[in-house]
Amino acid sequence: MTIGHLRTGCDAGCASAVARVLEAHEVEVAFLDLDRDERAAALAAGRVDLLVSAWMPRDLGLAGSGARVIGGLYRPSYVWAFTGALPAGQALLSHAGTLDVARIITTPDLEERLSALLGTDAVGGCRASVELCEPDALHDRVRHAVAQGERAIVAVEQPHAIFHDAGFSVLEDPAGALGGEMEARMILGPEAARECEPDLLDELDEMMLGNKVMSALDHAITVDDMDPEDAAEAWQRGRLLPR
Repeated sequence: MTIGHLRTGCDAGCASAVARVLEAHEVEVAFLDLDRDERAAALAAGRVDLLVSAWMPRDLGLAGSGARVIGGLYRPSYVWAFTGALPAGQALLSHAGTLDVARIITTPDLEERLSALLGTDAVGGCRASVELCEPDALHDRVRHAVAQGERAIVAVEQPHAIFHDAGFSVLEDPAGALGGEMEARMILGPEAARECEPDLLDELDEMMLGNKVMSALDHAITVDDMDPEDAAEAWQRGRLLPR
Protein backbone atom coordinates (compact mmCIF):
# COMPACT_ATOMS: atom_id res chain seq x y z
CA MET A 1 0.00 0.00 0.00
CA THR A 2 1.35 3.44 -0.92
CA ILE A 3 0.85 6.19 1.66
CA GLY A 4 0.81 9.74 0.32
CA HIS A 5 1.65 12.69 2.55
CA LEU A 6 2.76 16.31 2.39
CA ARG A 7 6.46 17.18 2.55
CA THR A 8 6.55 18.24 6.20
CA GLY A 9 7.98 16.59 9.31
CA CYS A 10 4.54 16.52 10.89
CA ASP A 11 2.98 14.73 7.92
CA ALA A 12 5.91 12.36 7.46
CA GLY A 13 5.71 11.37 11.13
CA CYS A 14 1.98 10.82 10.91
CA ALA A 15 2.35 8.69 7.79
CA SER A 16 5.06 6.59 9.43
CA ALA A 17 2.90 6.04 12.52
CA VAL A 18 0.04 4.84 10.31
CA ALA A 19 2.50 2.59 8.47
CA ARG A 20 3.27 0.81 11.76
CA VAL A 21 -0.36 -0.32 11.88
CA LEU A 22 -0.32 -1.49 8.26
CA GLU A 23 2.90 -3.42 8.76
CA ALA A 24 1.44 -5.16 11.80
CA HIS A 25 -1.17 -6.56 9.37
CA GLU A 26 1.65 -7.71 7.04
CA VAL A 27 0.97 -4.98 4.49
CA GLU A 28 4.04 -3.80 2.59
CA VAL A 29 4.25 -0.01 2.70
CA ALA A 30 5.74 2.60 0.38
CA PHE A 31 5.65 6.39 0.80
CA LEU A 32 5.02 9.16 -1.73
CA ASP A 33 5.76 12.82 -0.91
CA LEU A 34 3.20 15.19 -2.39
CA ASP A 35 2.61 18.90 -2.85
CA ARG A 36 -0.81 20.16 -1.75
CA ASP A 37 -2.12 20.46 -5.31
CA GLU A 38 -0.99 16.91 -6.22
CA ARG A 39 -3.07 15.03 -3.68
CA ALA A 40 -6.43 14.71 -5.45
CA ALA A 41 -4.87 13.60 -8.76
CA ALA A 42 -2.61 11.08 -7.01
CA LEU A 43 -5.61 9.50 -5.28
CA ALA A 44 -7.73 9.48 -8.44
CA ALA A 45 -4.93 7.93 -10.52
CA GLY A 46 -4.23 5.22 -7.95
CA ARG A 47 -0.68 6.44 -7.30
CA VAL A 48 -1.68 6.76 -3.65
CA ASP A 49 -3.72 4.15 -1.80
CA LEU A 50 -3.98 6.02 1.51
CA LEU A 51 -3.65 9.77 2.02
CA VAL A 52 -2.37 10.78 5.47
CA SER A 53 -3.87 13.14 6.31
CA ALA A 54 -6.67 15.43 5.11
CA TRP A 55 -7.94 18.25 7.31
CA MET A 56 -11.71 18.09 7.35
CA PRO A 57 -13.91 19.83 6.42
CA ARG A 58 -11.35 21.99 4.57
CA ASP A 59 -10.03 19.10 2.42
CA LEU A 60 -13.32 17.35 1.77
CA GLY A 61 -12.90 17.89 -1.98
CA LEU A 62 -9.96 15.45 -1.99
CA ALA A 63 -12.30 12.50 -1.43
CA GLY A 64 -13.36 11.67 -4.98
CA SER A 65 -15.86 9.09 -6.19
CA GLY A 66 -15.35 5.69 -4.55
CA ALA A 67 -12.86 7.00 -1.96
CA ARG A 68 -13.48 6.48 1.74
CA VAL A 69 -12.74 8.93 4.56
CA ILE A 70 -11.73 7.17 7.78
CA GLY A 71 -10.26 7.78 11.21
CA GLY A 72 -9.64 10.84 13.32
CA LEU A 73 -5.89 11.13 13.92
CA TYR A 74 -5.72 14.54 15.62
CA ARG A 75 -7.47 17.93 15.82
CA PRO A 76 -5.57 20.56 13.81
CA SER A 77 -6.25 24.28 14.07
CA TYR A 78 -4.50 27.61 13.66
CA VAL A 79 -3.63 29.21 16.98
CA TRP A 80 -2.16 32.39 18.45
CA ALA A 81 0.43 32.36 21.21
CA PHE A 82 2.26 35.00 23.23
CA THR A 83 5.99 34.49 23.86
CA GLY A 84 5.77 34.82 27.61
CA ALA A 85 3.43 34.68 30.58
CA LEU A 86 0.10 36.41 30.11
CA PRO A 87 -1.06 39.09 32.55
CA ALA A 88 -4.04 38.04 34.65
CA GLY A 89 -7.28 38.23 32.71
CA GLN A 90 -5.64 38.63 29.30
CA ALA A 91 -5.89 35.10 27.92
CA LEU A 92 -8.24 36.12 25.11
CA LEU A 93 -7.06 37.05 21.62
CA SER A 94 -9.44 40.02 21.80
CA HIS A 95 -7.04 41.48 24.42
CA ALA A 96 -3.98 41.15 22.16
CA GLY A 97 -3.82 44.90 21.56
CA THR A 98 -2.95 45.46 25.23
CA LEU A 99 0.07 43.13 25.22
CA ASP A 100 2.37 45.71 23.59
CA VAL A 101 3.81 43.17 21.17
CA ALA A 102 6.50 44.23 18.71
CA ARG A 103 5.55 41.79 15.97
CA ILE A 104 3.49 38.80 14.94
CA ILE A 105 5.61 35.90 13.72
CA THR A 106 3.99 33.57 11.20
CA THR A 107 4.53 31.61 7.98
CA PRO A 108 3.68 32.74 4.43
CA ASP A 109 0.55 30.53 4.45
CA LEU A 110 -1.11 32.84 6.97
CA GLU A 111 0.19 36.21 5.73
CA GLU A 112 -2.91 37.24 3.78
CA ARG A 113 -5.34 36.21 6.51
CA LEU A 114 -3.32 38.00 9.18
CA SER A 115 -3.14 41.21 7.16
CA ALA A 116 -6.93 41.26 6.95
CA LEU A 117 -7.30 40.77 10.73
CA LEU A 118 -4.77 43.25 12.10
CA GLY A 119 -6.34 46.32 13.62
CA THR A 120 -9.78 44.71 13.91
CA ASP A 121 -11.72 43.80 17.04
CA ALA A 122 -10.89 40.12 16.42
CA VAL A 123 -7.31 40.76 17.57
CA GLY A 124 -8.08 43.53 20.03
CA GLY A 125 -6.93 46.24 17.66
CA CYS A 126 -3.38 44.88 17.63
CA ARG A 127 -1.33 46.62 14.92
CA ALA A 128 2.02 44.85 15.30
CA SER A 129 4.09 44.30 12.17
CA VAL A 130 4.08 40.83 10.61
CA GLU A 131 7.37 38.92 10.40
CA LEU A 132 7.29 36.06 7.91
CA CYS A 133 9.32 32.97 8.70
CA GLU A 134 9.77 29.88 6.54
CA PRO A 135 8.12 26.81 8.11
CA ASP A 136 11.40 24.93 8.62
CA ALA A 137 12.90 27.90 10.50
CA LEU A 138 9.90 28.75 12.67
CA HIS A 139 10.84 26.55 15.62
CA ASP A 140 14.28 28.15 16.04
CA ARG A 141 12.83 31.65 15.57
CA VAL A 142 10.20 31.12 18.27
CA ARG A 143 12.66 29.47 20.64
CA HIS A 144 14.97 32.49 20.25
CA ALA A 145 12.08 34.89 20.93
CA VAL A 146 11.16 33.04 24.12
CA ALA A 147 14.78 32.90 25.31
CA GLN A 148 15.28 36.64 24.71
CA GLY A 149 12.02 37.62 26.40
CA GLU A 150 10.80 39.12 23.13
CA ARG A 151 7.21 40.36 23.18
CA ALA A 152 5.71 38.71 20.12
CA ILE A 153 2.67 36.75 19.07
CA VAL A 154 3.08 33.58 17.02
CA ALA A 155 0.34 32.54 14.59
CA VAL A 156 0.86 28.92 13.58
CA GLU A 157 -0.86 25.63 12.94
CA GLN A 158 -1.24 23.16 15.77
CA PRO A 159 0.15 20.49 16.09
CA HIS A 160 3.69 21.79 15.52
CA ALA A 161 7.16 21.13 16.93
CA ILE A 162 7.07 24.41 18.88
CA PHE A 163 4.29 23.05 21.10
CA HIS A 164 6.58 20.24 22.26
CA ASP A 165 9.13 22.44 24.01
CA ALA A 166 8.68 26.19 23.58
CA GLY A 167 7.38 28.04 26.64
CA PHE A 168 4.63 30.42 25.64
CA SER A 169 0.96 31.07 26.35
CA VAL A 170 -1.78 30.20 23.86
CA LEU A 171 -4.34 32.96 23.40
CA GLU A 172 -7.93 31.77 23.49
CA ASP A 173 -9.79 32.59 20.29
CA PRO A 174 -13.49 31.70 20.72
CA ALA A 175 -14.40 33.48 17.47
CA GLY A 176 -11.92 31.36 15.47
CA ALA A 177 -10.34 34.32 13.69
CA LEU A 178 -7.92 32.02 11.83
CA GLY A 179 -10.53 29.31 11.35
CA GLY A 180 -11.96 26.77 13.76
CA GLU A 181 -10.76 23.36 14.85
CA MET A 182 -10.63 20.68 12.16
CA GLU A 183 -10.21 16.89 12.13
CA ALA A 184 -7.24 15.16 10.53
CA ARG A 185 -8.59 12.09 8.74
CA MET A 186 -7.30 9.56 6.21
CA ILE A 187 -8.59 9.01 2.68
CA LEU A 188 -8.54 5.55 1.16
CA GLY A 189 -8.44 5.59 -2.62
CA PRO A 190 -11.25 3.79 -4.49
CA GLU A 191 -9.38 0.52 -5.12
CA ALA A 192 -7.89 0.39 -1.63
CA ALA A 193 -11.33 1.10 -0.14
CA ARG A 194 -12.73 -1.95 -1.95
CA GLU A 195 -9.86 -4.28 -1.06
CA CYS A 196 -8.93 -3.27 2.49
CA GLU A 197 -9.46 -6.08 5.00
CA PRO A 198 -12.24 -5.31 7.52
CA ASP A 199 -9.97 -5.81 10.57
CA LEU A 200 -7.36 -3.42 9.20
CA LEU A 201 -10.02 -0.91 8.22
CA ASP A 202 -11.46 -1.00 11.72
CA GLU A 203 -8.05 -0.46 13.31
CA LEU A 204 -7.25 2.47 11.04
CA ASP A 205 -10.67 3.95 11.69
CA GLU A 206 -10.09 3.80 15.45
CA MET A 207 -6.51 5.09 15.36
CA MET A 208 -5.89 8.28 17.37
CA LEU A 209 -2.55 10.03 17.79
CA GLY A 210 -3.65 13.38 19.22
CA ASN A 211 -2.04 16.81 18.96
CA LYS A 212 0.50 16.18 21.72
CA VAL A 213 1.95 13.11 20.00
CA MET A 214 1.89 14.85 16.62
CA SER A 215 3.85 17.83 17.99
CA ALA A 216 6.37 15.41 19.50
CA LEU A 217 6.73 13.57 16.18
CA ASP A 218 7.27 16.87 14.36
CA HIS A 219 9.89 17.92 16.92
CA ALA A 220 11.73 14.59 16.70
CA ILE A 221 11.90 14.82 12.91
CA THR A 222 12.41 18.52 12.20
CA VAL A 223 14.41 19.57 15.27
CA ASP A 224 16.19 16.38 16.40
CA ASP A 225 16.75 15.14 12.81
CA MET A 226 15.24 11.76 13.56
CA ASP A 227 14.15 9.59 10.65
CA PRO A 228 10.30 9.54 10.42
CA GLU A 229 10.17 5.76 10.75
CA ASP A 230 12.42 5.86 13.82
CA ALA A 231 10.21 8.56 15.34
CA ALA A 232 7.12 6.43 14.69
CA GLU A 233 8.79 3.45 16.34
CA ALA A 234 9.65 5.62 19.36
CA TRP A 235 5.98 6.63 19.57
CA GLN A 236 4.80 3.01 19.35
CA ARG A 237 7.24 1.92 22.07
CA GLY A 238 6.17 4.76 24.37
CA ARG A 239 9.53 6.57 24.18
CA LEU A 240 8.45 9.71 22.36
CA LEU A 241 6.84 11.52 25.28
CA PRO A 242 7.97 11.77 28.93
CA ARG A 243 6.17 9.27 31.11
